[in-house]
Amino acid sequence: MDNKLILIILAVLLPPIGVFLKKGVGQDLLINIILCFIFWVPAVIHAVWLVTKQEHY
Repeated sequence: MDNKLILIILAVLLPPIGVFLKKGVGQDLLINIILCFIFWVPAVIHAVWLVTKQEHY
């Protein structure tokens, strides 16, 4: 729980860092960086969604 809370805070303040810590380097990180350059709010929404999304294996 504490880890997820820290990731959510990072996703709001620095969206690419939150995505990187959750997913690593990949397509999601690239999408988030592009969203950051275009506009901040979509990047925050994308990052929070990725951090809070439940992984199903």
